[in-house]
Amino acid sequence: MKLLGSHGSPYARKARIAMLEKNVPCEFVPARAADPGSLVPQYNPLSKVPVLVLDNNKGMIDSSVIVEYFDGIGSGAKLIPTEFNARIAVREWEALGDGIVDSVVALTHDSRYSETCDTSAAWYQKQLKKIEGGLAKAQADIGSNAFCHGNAFSLGDICIGMALGYLDRAYANYDWRSKYPGLKRYADRLFARASFAATMPPKA
Repeated sequence: MKLLGSHGSPYARKARIAMLEKNVPCEFVPARAADPGSLVPQYNPLSKVPVLVLDNNKGMIDSSVIVEYFDGIGSGAKLIPTEFNARIAVREWEALGDGIVDSVVALTHDSRYSETCDTSAAWYQKQLKKIEGGLAKAQADIGSNAFCHGNAFSLGDICIGMALGYLDRAYANYDWRSKYPGLKRYADRLFARASFAATMPPKA
C-alpha cells in the first residue's frame, strides 16, 4: 500500500499518525494534486489528499475513511472505540479537530489574507471565532486529562493534535499557547509521541 499526501497537509498527517500508531506497513509518498503528473487525481476524482492506494491498485479517499481502515487492519489499541457511546464521543473530537483545521484553511487560504490584512474584517473574525471557539471547548473538556477521551490515546487526540500542529504551521502569528495554557500542556505531551514527532510538518 501507498499513502499519497503532502507533508504540509493536516489531513495527510492525520492518516500518517494513524498509520504509525497502528503499525500498518504502508509507504508514504509525498504528492500533491497540483504536481505535474501527480497520481492523486488518478486515484481520487476530487483531487484531494490523502489518498490510500491499496495493493489491488484501487484508491481509498478521505482521511476519516483511511484512518478507520488502518484501525481495522493494524495492530495495537483501537483508535476508534467499538462501544457505541465511546465511539460517538471520539468521533465528536474528530469533528472538532477537523473543524478547527477547516477554519484555519479558510482563513489563511483566503486571497485577502496576509500579514498586514485587516483583522477586524468580518470574514476574518468569522473564521477566528470558529477557531477560538473550538480551542476553548477543547481546553475546557480536556482539562488536566492526558487524553481527549478516557484514559487512552484515540482518534480524538490525533485530530486535536493535528489541528494544533497546523495552527503552528499555517497561522504561526497566532499565539494559541498563551491563550490556552491547558492546551499547551496537553500538546507538549502529545507532540512528544513518536508518531507526532515523525510527522512534524515543515514550516510554511
